[in-house]
Parts: sequence; C-alpha cells; structure tokens
Amino acid sequence: MPMFFQRGLLDDGPGAPNHSPQDDDDSPHHRFDVIVVGSGAGAMLAACRAHDLGQSVLIVEKTNLYGGTSAVSGGGVWIPNNDHIARDGGQDSAEDALMYLRAATQGEVSETKLRAYVAHAPEMLRYAEARTHVRYRANPFYADYYQALPGAKLGYRSLDAEPFDGRRLGDDILKMRETSPTMLIFGRVTMSTSEAVTLLSRAPGWRKCAIAVLGKYWLDFPWRLRSRRDRRLNMGSALIGALRLSLMERNIPLWLNTALDSLLFEGDRVAGITARRNGRTVKLHATRAVILATGGFESNQAMRERYLPKPTLAQWTGAPRCNTGDGIVAGMNVGAAVANMQHAWWTPTIQVPGEEKPRGLFSERALPGCLVVNRLGRRFANEAQDYLDFVLAMYDDHAKTGANLPAWMIFDARFRRKYNAGPLVSGSLMPDFLLPRRWRGKVYFRGETLEQLAAQIGVDADGLRQSVERINAFAKTGVDLDFHKGSNAYDTFYGDHSVKPNPCLAPLEQGPFYALRLDAGDIGTKGGLQTDEFSRVLSEAGEPIPGLYATGNTSASVTGPSYPGAGATLGPAMTFGFIAANHLAGVYDAQGKSLCSDRR
Repeated sequence: MPMFFQRGLLDDGPGAPNHSPQDDDDSPHHRFDVIVVGSGAGAMLAACRAHDLGQSVLIVEKTNLYGGTSAVSGGGVWIPNNDHIARDGGQDSAEDALMYLRAATQGEVSETKLRAYVAHAPEMLRYAEARTHVRYRANPFYADYYQALPGAKLGYRSLDAEPFDGRRLGDDILKMRETSPTMLIFGRVTMSTSEAVTLLSRAPGWRKCAIAVLGKYWLDFPWRLRSRRDRRLNMGSALIGALRLSLMERNIPLWLNTALDSLLFEGDRVAGITARRNGRTVKLHATRAVILATGGFESNQAMRERYLPKPTLAQWTGAPRCNTGDGIVAGMNVGAAVANMQHAWWTPTIQVPGEEKPRGLFSERALPGCLVVNRLGRRFANEAQDYLDFVLAMYDDHAKTGANLPAWMIFDARFRRKYNAGPLVSGSLMPDFLLPRRWRGKVYFRGETLEQLAAQIGVDADGLRQSVERINAFAKTGVDLDFHKGSNAYDTFYGDHSVKPNPCLAPLEQGPFYALRLDAGDIGTKGGLQTDEFSRVLSEAGEPIPGLYATGNTSASVTGPSYPGAGATLGPAMTFGFIAANHLAGVYDAQGKSLCSDRR
C-alpha cells in the first residue's frame, strides 16, 4: 500500500495529532483544534502553519478533488518587499508598497489591513520556503499593473512558483484538480510562467523551449501509458503539489467529498461546522477556530445577480464550478458582515465546446496585430492593459453604447500563423484544418475579408474597417493615440519584442481575418466576509466573531477594487491564512507583532 494511504493523508477518517480517540471514522462527531474549510493554497498554508504551532488540524473539501481555484491558477504570488528582491538585485520597501496599495485600493480598504499585508506577506513567504516544499522565484520584468501610481515597481514583487515533481505525490496526484487548459500545450503539457511567455511571444529560443517541454512530457515512462496527466507540475499545480506534500508529511488529514452546511455555535463563539460527508451529516468540532477558505461566489447565479454588474452569467467564469459562496453564506448566516461584493477578479473568457468552464484570455491581447472592438466595430480600451480593468472597460463601454458584452478580438492571418490566441494554437503548429470542426463559428470565426467577418459576428463593417485602418496607422508610428497600447512596462511584458517600434502594435493586413468572442468573465469574485488585520471575521456591528477566521476569496479582498500585480489573489490568500493560524495560536500581540521567539 502506498505510504500516503498508510499515513491516512487522503483520509476519510482520523489521522491528525490530538484527534479524539473516540472519534473514529464511523462516528458523526469529530474534534480538532482547527478546522480549515477549503483546500486551495490559502487553506493548505494555514493548515501547515497551524500544525507547526502545535494545533491539530483537519481540512475539509466539498468536491472529490483538492486544490480549489489555486490548482487551476497561474500559481504566482504578489509579495511586496519580499526577501528575493534584494538578493536578486532589486529594490523595494514597505513604504513604497503601502503608497502603491493606498492608491490602488482607492480608500476601500482599511489602513490597518493594508499594513498587515505589507508587514506579514514577506514573513509568510519566508516561512513557506523554509518549512514547506513551496519554492518561488522573483520575476524582475513582471511589472506591477498600475505603472502610473506612486510606489509602483517594474518587477520583482510578482514571484513564479518553481516547477514541482508530481511523482513525489504518488497516486495522490490524481486527486488534485487538473491544470486549466489555458496553462497547457496541446491540452496536456504544462508550462512554467517563463516558458509560457517565451512560447506566447515567440521569443528567441522558443522552438528549443517547446521541444524541451514536450520531450519531458513524453519521456515520463511508464506514466504515459497510464495517464495523460503531466507530472511535471507548473504554475498553480506546482504550488498545490508542494503544499500537498507538506500536509502529507505532517499527517494533516484532508477529507474530500465533505461539504460545509453551517457553522456550529457554542455560547458566543464558533465551535465547529456541520457538513455533508459522502451523503451523511457530520458534526466537526473546533476547539480553537474555523478558518473559511471556500472560494468566492462566482458560480452562484443568484448571488451574481444580487451583487455584480449586469449582465452577468455564471457560465462566464473561468473558476471551478464548485465555487458557490458556501463559506460566505455560512458566515452571513451567523451575522458576519460582507464587503467588496460588487468586485471580481475580472478577465475576458472564451467558451470552448466540451470544456467544463471557459478559458481566460489573460495576455494575448497585448500581442501586435490584434484589436478588440464592440458591436459598433470600435475599439474601447487599451487591449494590453491588465485583465481586471479590461473587463471593467467592457462594462463601461456597454453602459455608454449598449454595444458591448460580448466584445470581439480581431486579428489577421499573420497573427494567426505566428501567435497563440485563447484555445487556438498558432497556425504554424496547428493550421485551421487541424482545429476541431465544431469550433468554427463557435470558438472562432473566419472571413476572407473584414466585411465577411463582420457579417458573421454581427459587428458594424464600416466601424470595424475604420478601426483597423486607424490601428494600422498607429503601428507604423508605434504610438497608439487613442488608448496608448504598449506605452508602459506592463503592456510590453507580453508583447513581441522583435516587432518595432512598438512590441504591442502591428498592422492587420493579411486575410483571412479571425475573431474570438470575449465574455465579461472572471477567475473568482473579490467580495466576501469582512475581516480585520488578524483575519478574524467581523460581525455587522464591526466586532470579531470569536472562533471564526477567513481568507482567500471567501474574505473581502485586501486589494479592494484593484489588481495590483500578478499573484495578487494568491499572495493575500496565503498571507492571511498564515496570519489566521498565528493569531488563533496566540502568536501576535494586540499590535500584530510576533510573540514567537523562534520565528517558526
């Protein structure tokens, strides 16, 4: 029997230290110091930290797969003033980070919570790299998203997860939520962030990179005969794989198929949860605290209708379908306050037949030789800007014109031949005749002329022609007079630097012409339970609810309406999970300073 089953690590029964001996697997009652609800990166990191501070911990996950949204993400973390920066030759400070966050959050987040993040995020990363299998590298060229704001940096604050050898998980890897197709080559081979950038922009050495990545996949014998799943884990899968192994080594039980029903109250504090486990109701008692990390409400259509801008559809989200706001609803049912509910981690998404969820379009808009238009055929935003603000621009344009949602990404044969675009692998590797036939007229549209393409997608032909002529003129000068595409370091990160004078601008001249439909999608919602600087959930009266903590998209984001940089979802999720574990174990004083003398 594999070691991880011997140790009860994907346990459907007891297996953690201090687990009450009478609470065997057939009992409807179980007792732990800490119960963590959800199995994403914030949940797993909180569980590891709580265990290392002497707590018995149980993680429960409602689906039959662990990893949550984190497993399908890019896996990066945005950690200002992290230890890698000085070692790698960069510069940052807590003061610059606070200045930037204050400007980005536009007064919607308390100063105390911003300070807590800036102070403890580097500490969290230090702990994760010292005490777990998580490893990161700072990206010196991945700029903060809002380069015009004070305190913004040109790189280093965003860190990429190092690849992780999935073989170390044994068969447990098959219980991890699979990598999003957006992060895969040919639907099965994983890429690191640096490899993805090289392949996307056809940077020098891209062919050698592609051969190396594909070679590592096909040389993984005899696993290739057993599964198409890549055991060279990258991005979010690398992060989750590293944390999963860390849980296994600590004998922290992870119960799958265990869905949160409600929070248990004893006296004036949260003392556990009731859950549905394999169809049976169980009571799980927490002597110290419950940490909610169940994700957002993006797949809950009723909550979307109540809180998010209209129109809105759950089918537009690129996040796992299991994110239905369970933890947020459970908190509200015991009097918790919510905040930021109108915000989401927006990104345009593309529907692909046969796939569970649509694919996010994060970076391709920055490439030269494309533009995005509304139904009037008009551009309405800088295509290369960050994905959150691009979707907000879609909504703003729709409010003004009634002609957006969806928008259309337009490109020509040269772009199609050279670059990937959403689910379309570059034509040089996968020409149109190799694409699935069912995609034509659903995933992508093709016309020999702009007029033919416009008729297929319901876009005004004259408006489209004028927009193309205008951006073609900008491509010659390198200056986008309308929306300034390619005018800052963030825009150009995903551009093609072999294209001059602007790596984000090239003319659309060669037919046939193509279009991709872009919906106002997301990779999660940002609103949730209101928490303080210690991750404690607050009541509607503004008081902490004893025994209840939250992190990740279950809590109102510390970034407010903004997306400060790549990894600004996972960085705070892991940091405030770390803070929660510290606080419930008595590590912090009232001012948030560590009382842990050995800095474990």
